[in-house]
Amino acid sequence: MTNQRKPRGPYRKSAERREQILQAAYEAVDEYGERASLQDIADRVGVTQPALTYYFPTRDELLLAVLERRDLMGKASANAAAEGHSMIQGMVASTRHTTDHPGLAKLYVTLSAAATDPESPAHNYFAERYRVLAAEVTGDFEDQQRTGGLRADEPAAHLARALLAVLDGLQIQWMHDPTVDIAAIAETFTRMLAPSDGQGRP
Repeated sequence: MTNQRKPRGPYRKSAERREQILQAAYEAVDEYGERASLQDIADRVGVTQPALTYYFPTRDELLLAVLERRDLMGKASANAAAEGHSMIQGMVASTRHTTDHPGLAKLYVTLSAAATDPESPAHNYFAERYRVLAAEVTGDFEDQQRTGGLRADEPAAHLARALLAVLDGLQIQWMHDPTVDIAAIAETFTRMLAPSDGQGRP
């Protein structure tokens, strides 16, 4: 099999610059939330603010790229936490990642609310994100129902959507009151999904 060649010359430099800008934006948003300015991001990279538009034509595109990176890092955290455990345990454990990055959490909540408008630049991103997440969790829940690890008296798709709603809702509550232990409360909810006596398999 032929090895894929890495970008060379100006293409490699362009990819590296784009990565530098994205990382700087991630760090700025992590620190300041949605209030992070393009000038601050440009200063961190050492470029002019107009130069950012070569890689990210609009601020919305840059912020969405930051959210995509947040998703990747959150998923990596969940996968690490779920090693040897179920997806649901990994997702709950990954809430610790949320509390470690309040600025990113605030950006997520702010853009998510705005994205309910079909005209929002973030609308398609969030619609697809929820669709994929719901499908993945539903599949995991169906497997657990078949093996008796999850209550089977309710549709797996409903339980999956309920879990996502709880995690998002807890994130909002935590932003209003950082003393809320969202991981502990999420764990309480998962115990409610466990099968009780008399619940048969589908």
